[in-house]
Amino acid sequence: MSPESVIAQFYERGSRLWDVLLTHSQCVADLAVAIVDAHPEAGADRQFVYEAAMLHDIGIIGTNAPAIFCFGDSPYICHGTIGSEMLRGAGLPRHALVAERHTGSGLSLSYIVENNLPLPRRDLVPVSPEEKIVCYADKFFSKSKKLTDMKSFDRALASCAKYGDDSRDRFLAMDEAFRIPQIR
Repeated sequence: MSPESVIAQFYERGSRLWDVLLTHSQCVADLAVAIVDAHPEAGADRQFVYEAAMLHDIGIIGTNAPAIFCFGDSPYICHGTIGSEMLRGAGLPRHALVAERHTGSGLSLSYIVENNLPLPRRDLVPVSPEEKIVCYADKFFSKSKKLTDMKSFDRALASCAKYGDDSRDRFLAMDEAFRIPQIR
């Protein structure tokens, strides 16, 4: 099953939200695949990374984020877990892990509890090389600004730092492992 056919199960083709999701996801997928190609030592599955990058934000449809044409009921912070449920329901449990673990550079249980976030009470931190690569690549693209413009390293780092020191440190570790010329 192609990522686009999975997305089409939940999104109206050609809608503004479809365009936002597909444009953002394609940018993330292109960068993620470039990272895989540049870092064979990571042992990441290239095809899976592409698919997971295309599907990592599928849950935005269930959130209330009108600026990006999302009119659901849940806070945006929930988009990863919403997407995880959608992907599990579509028979894609490995892709579901990428979706639920990509926010910030992952959210620790302690951060979730300390901030009383409406998320499952467990670590939502990327574990596999594929999860880390998609998470890292995602930080360089926005869904609310110029979709295809790559953020600077400093802006990407700041987007992780807002989720605490652990998130910042995970991002820096991912940068050390996966840095490529396009990023710096």
